[in-house]
Amino acid sequence: MAGQIRDMTKGAPGKLILTFAVPLMLGNICQQLYTMVDTIVVGQVAGVQALAALGAVEWIMWMVLGVSTGATQGFSILISQHYGAKKWDLLKKAVARSYILTAAVAVILLTVSQVFAHWILLFLNTPDNIIGMSLLYLRIVFCGIPVVAAYNIFAAVLRALGNSRTPLIAMIIAASINVVLDLLFVAEFRWGVAGAAIATVIAQAFSALYCFLAVRKIEVVRVSREDFQKVPGLDGKLLKLGAPVLFQDAIISVGGLVVQFVVNGYGFLFVAGFTATNKLYGILEMAAISYGYAIVTYVGQNLGAGEIKRIRKGVHVSAGLAFLTSAVISCIMFIFGRHILMLFISGDPSETQQVLSIAWKYLSIMAACLCILYFLYVYRSALQGLGNTLIPMISGVVEFFIRIGVALLLPLVMGTDGIFYAEIAAWTGATVLLAVSYYAAIRKL
Repeated sequence: MAGQIRDMTKGAPGKLILTFAVPLMLGNICQQLYTMVDTIVVGQVAGVQALAALGAVEWIMWMVLGVSTGATQGFSILISQHYGAKKWDLLKKAVARSYILTAAVAVILLTVSQVFAHWILLFLNTPDNIIGMSLLYLRIVFCGIPVVAAYNIFAAVLRALGNSRTPLIAMIIAASINVVLDLLFVAEFRWGVAGAAIATVIAQAFSALYCFLAVRKIEVVRVSREDFQKVPGLDGKLLKLGAPVLFQDAIISVGGLVVQFVVNGYGFLFVAGFTATNKLYGILEMAAISYGYAIVTYVGQNLGAGEIKRIRKGVHVSAGLAFLTSAVISCIMFIFGRHILMLFISGDPSETQQVLSIAWKYLSIMAACLCILYFLYVYRSALQGLGNTLIPMISGVVEFFIRIGVALLLPLVMGTDGIFYAEIAAWTGATVLLAVSYYAAIRKL
């Protein structure tokens, strides 16, 4: 058991956070790998229209699947605090009730997403020549919502206990399966976007199963039937932590949908270029997400143990690591970004050049401002680890309004290039709020 979980209330904060975050980064690379393989195989085999079809559903998927991720991330805050405080009985009960609440969220999401999928695509002004493929992809991926929710909660429990190695292995397994199935279903069987969607769902199922088997081996979170019984106030406490994170992710996604609406109005070539860069968005932010999970666990465990000075030191070190990491990733994108983008694009030479030009301009702007996004994750995660999910939720609302405002207004002044600055402006507004709130909260403690 000692090799599977990590007590983050002892030892050098920088080393703990880095050794926790690195396996998550590698796991995120694997996750991005199978997302990119979907796009590369579909773009190269099925063409630019199929690539645009995947891009048109990007934010819809982010919103629906992000709700599950947000809820489980919120639940894991209480789990990490109980683990840090060595409250073993409460820890098991928190885990058990988290399972039940996650299942309820999954059922609701599955129902709502299938009912409204077509309507949302119409509302987003999805081009007529790709809406059929986009809907087919969504229908299949949304059937896998229970699988995604299962992976999210099992991985969240493992991370709360300081175990970032098992989610890494799960992602490696999923990425490998997805690559093989993509080549089989899309390139060999010629199933197009449907094949890519089926491959993704099957891969996610294997990653969920692997994490489940790992959780069952850890004594402190091996739950019994008694642990599932209702405890007065526990569900409310979990929902108080999970609901704001869920809402935060949902409101950010709605802002992204508005951006997608504007992008869809520029035609399928612009959508394809925007999609190619958005597929690299995951690579740009993968280390930030990993630092975020590490910080939530680190802060949560140390808060449970009453180690306030360690929290301050750990967050300070994390900000430095985040800045250096973002600088390295930005440099890589400036050097190799154009070549990477070409992997996603095929078809008529005149079309591919237009798509590449759009994609490269968007990628350059995001890479230049990447450190802002990394600071956003550091301070948002620190606040969540402190049990404050309200301010991060408000930061999501700030992102929403700034993203929409810039997406709707700046193109009137700058033309289509204005849409590229919606993300940067949203990051900046949220980061300012989160940083000020974190330093106020830690001073109060």
